[in-house]
Amino acid sequence: MKRVYLSFILAIYLLVNVPAYAEPVKEEVFKAVVKIRSIIPKDAPTARTLGTERQGNGVVIDEQGHILTIGYLIIETEKIEVIGPDGKTINATFIGFDHNTGFGLIKTEKPLNVGPMKLGKSLRIKEGDQILVAGYGGASAVQGAWVIARKEFTGYWEYLLEEAIFTAPAIPDFGGAALINREGDLLGIGSLFTQLIIPGLGAIPCNVFVPIDLLSPILEDLMTKGRPREAPRPWLGLNAEEAHGRVIVVRVTTGAPAEQAGLKPGDIILKVSGKAVNGLSDFYRKVWGLGKTGVEVPLSILQGTQIRDITIRSSDRYQFLWLKPKKLI
Repeated sequence: MKRVYLSFILAIYLLVNVPAYAEPVKEEVFKAVVKIRSIIPKDAPTARTLGTERQGNGVVIDEQGHILTIGYLIIETEKIEVIGPDGKTINATFIGFDHNTGFGLIKTEKPLNVGPMKLGKSLRIKEGDQILVAGYGGASAVQGAWVIARKEFTGYWEYLLEEAIFTAPAIPDFGGAALINREGDLLGIGSLFTQLIIPGLGAIPCNVFVPIDLLSPILEDLMTKGRPREAPRPWLGLNAEEAHGRVIVVRVTTGAPAEQAGLKPGDIILKVSGKAVNGLSDFYRKVWGLGKTGVEVPLSILQGTQIRDITIRSSDRYQFLWLKPKKLI
């Protein structure tokens, strides 16, 4: 009941206040947000979990036609279409993907006739700030929101995002949406729908945005190499969830290191290299702290009623994705 009440109050407040907040932003800024449609081969590794037809938003970030989006919309794609503010469809090419941030980059076959959105400074926004969330559709697709938290987000797919931006009220068309300040600058890219526990109020529906400050260090590499040049983190190939501080395996990727080592859904991960695991983010940090891709990861697990010690030789996640161009692999 408290969750519904708070969402209602947020919605009413923003309905009244956001038009004034958004007033300084020129309508041309919102035209930089485009729609993305992608088709993925049914045999691609991510097809099972993310589907073969994906749709979301993207943001034009330069005059050459580069569009920033969230990576899960475009990885392993065989066809990408972009719909601009004029409603016309144009083909686009996959350019790059960074698993650490989740950013994805595509490029239209010819530049769109829109001005690129200026990159802002996400470090400057803090809890309690008002912001705008823009999906495809121009000014009519802009919604107001609050930043309700700047904190760590941990994903079940071996993903950890420092200083993620949590916003409310939640919007349904979050994938690749633009987080914008009143100057019209891009502050983040929409990634997820989740819930955040607020003391005294309960679980609040919200969205997670990837901070735009994470783009600058990797943008040139994404454009020229398709991925960051730094060595990728060790990857095990598992999905896991946290319950009462325990890390429970819910799925292993077919052919990935975790499956080859005998890890199974339902296994509980107790230790990494002899050190007790306290939650999902702690598990990831302990694995990544062992070294670069290819490092051996000793685990103690509870499998059924037996405690077992296994060693997983980590791998490069990019090797398990159908990515084009092949320079990525």
